[in-house]
Amino acid sequence: MKELADFIDFDIHFPITDPTWIFFLVLVIILFAPIILERLRIPHIIGMILAGVVIGEHGFNILARDSSFELFGKVGLYYIMFLAGLEMNMEDFKSIRVKATVLGLLAFIIPLGIGFWTNMNILGYSVVTSVLLASMYASHTLIAYPIVIRYGINRQRAVSIAVGGTAVTDTLTLLVLAVIGGLYKGEASDMFWIWLVLKVIVLCVIIMYTFPRIARWFFRRYSDNVVQYIFVMAMVFLGAGLMEIVGMEGILGAFLAGLVLNRLIPHVSPLMNHLEFVGNALFIPYFLIGVGMLINVNVLFGHIDSIKVASVMIVVALLGKWIASWLTQKIYRMRALERELMFGLSNAQAAATLAAVLVGYDIILPSGERLLNEDVLNGTILLILVTCIVSSFITEHAAKRIAMSDADVDEEKKGMEKECFLIPVANPETLEGLMSLGLVLRDERLQDNLVALSVINDNNDSVKQEMRSKRNLERAAQIAASTNVKLQTVSRFDLNITTGILHTAKEYEATGIIIGLHYKASIVDSFFGNLTENLLKNTYLQVMVVRFLIPVNTLRRIIVAVPPKSEFEHGFTKWITYMCRMSSQLGCRVQFYASPRTLGYIRGFIQKKYKDTRAVYSELDNWDDLLLLTGQVNYDHLLVIVSARRGSISYDSSFERLPTQVSKYFNNNSIMLLYPEQRGDPNESLSFADPRGFAETQYYDRVGNWIYKWFKKHS
Repeated sequence: MKELADFIDFDIHFPITDPTWIFFLVLVIILFAPIILERLRIPHIIGMILAGVVIGEHGFNILARDSSFELFGKVGLYYIMFLAGLEMNMEDFKSIRVKATVLGLLAFIIPLGIGFWTNMNILGYSVVTSVLLASMYASHTLIAYPIVIRYGINRQRAVSIAVGGTAVTDTLTLLVLAVIGGLYKGEASDMFWIWLVLKVIVLCVIIMYTFPRIARWFFRRYSDNVVQYIFVMAMVFLGAGLMEIVGMEGILGAFLAGLVLNRLIPHVSPLMNHLEFVGNALFIPYFLIGVGMLINVNVLFGHIDSIKVASVMIVVALLGKWIASWLTQKIYRMRALERELMFGLSNAQAAATLAAVLVGYDIILPSGERLLNEDVLNGTILLILVTCIVSSFITEHAAKRIAMSDADVDEEKKGMEKECFLIPVANPETLEGLMSLGLVLRDERLQDNLVALSVINDNNDSVKQEMRSKRNLERAAQIAASTNVKLQTVSRFDLNITTGILHTAKEYEATGIIIGLHYKASIVDSFFGNLTENLLKNTYLQVMVVRFLIPVNTLRRIIVAVPPKSEFEHGFTKWITYMCRMSSQLGCRVQFYASPRTLGYIRGFIQKKYKDTRAVYSELDNWDDLLLLTGQVNYDHLLVIVSARRGSISYDSSFERLPTQVSKYFNNNSIMLLYPEQRGDPNESLSFADPRGFAETQYYDRVGNWIYKWFKKHS
């Protein structure tokens, strides 16, 4: 046996220090801990922390907490804060920012006040020690945030309030930590407070002003998903590093980076999916395991002072956070379930708590004692363990109930709503833009509402076209799969491409068609091309003809030009819904230009159904000449022109000049020409006298408008 061991050179000793085996064991824990604990109804996060306790030096000493845990742990911590900022619905946050500030202040002041009194009177600590220890009760880490992501409720009001409150609470806690740390480092001069606050404010302004501009410039020029991911991570660590330079913790910089990049990374996009996947699969579990390895279970046995300190810390921290959540709920008349979710998210102690206790433990007082002794250090570890367990269980319970209630509402809405976008993909250069638009416009609650179509002309060159069609559909499927969206792909042979699109739209009950703007191959070629013109003539479905010059996620504003009488069209509310949905997903403003009457209908519908939309309303006096909008549309804007088919209520003869005006005035802009849905079937309107349907109405409109303007001029 010895010879065999010598032959394979197999020598095991604990703790394991070989990087290969360390990484293997960590991956095994990440893989099996959730599977095992799911059977026991224990949240995954607790499984990671308990696994860290078992394998750490205070457990079976299988692994040493080496530099890899410090590195990946810090990345995981930054990841949690970054995702919290990135996942926050900024439009919802604006409406609840006061509530978030109130929760943050209450969650800081109440534990601080209770903690200071208990530290002075029960534990008998000094004033400075009591303040620092009490500030630790006030801070909290979003350990349970991956739970709300998993249940898909991360955009709930209570979650946004808890996340915003975290930023307020941790900022105040870290300010206390920085002041006390500076006090014992000889830095606390008369100007220390002022300089610290000024440095933080200046840095926040720099990050908020420069990061979005740099990111927008980068995303426009580089579309590779890997390159974009690396760029985003670099921005996160740049923000964290700059925050550490000015004397604050890097978690605030990571959170701020998530907030400022929020609008450039749509919730449904390949980049967002990659960020969540990598974080939840590796970095965040690594951080949680590292936290578990710090916990010393031995403090439960034979250390009366540690147990006393830990008991006081745990009771004060949980009680203070519960009172803050209860008061916030009562002040704003929220549901009890929302209070439970806020409490669950806001009571886990980890990041800022660890930072505070380690700083206090390293400070040596003139008497030779530590500012925070070993009892506090051990008590902090127990505090982290208990609060993380409580936080995970409560958040899991509340998130599950909220997700179930939302699912019931969604089921009701599914029975009433129907939506399906058909996206013909023929040009590889426009494919990504069309798919990105479809992903942004679709209702996330509905399944199977995206269909990618490739129509192949049944001629002698069909084999080559079939190969090209297969590549396009595979690329479309990859884009959808990278966002966890199910895409139906259809390839069909047909002698006429328009007919193939129309038949597919009927077969899949499409409610809208998204196509790319035709590229003029010659001077005699029309602006729309035969395909789009024939499509508009033969279907009354909503058709969006689009051209994107920049990636969809880098758009800063949506400008919508609406003709008079559009409110009488059957698809009026549908296209407004899509504009509001697009504005919400991209985090940009939508500006409507229309007549006063039409603006009234648009404003009323949005305030009733989508009141959180960042909408601006401007009057457009003269629809005949879109030159009026040239000064309003920039390169990073999307111009949406709501047009109409001939014979419809809002049709005007000026629409005949649209191709010329778009080519002349908006050739360097991203544009969408939107034709709203109409009732009926266009084939029913055909007759022997006018087989093309309303082809001559344009001339009647022109004559009518000329007579009207002549009388108006001479009256």
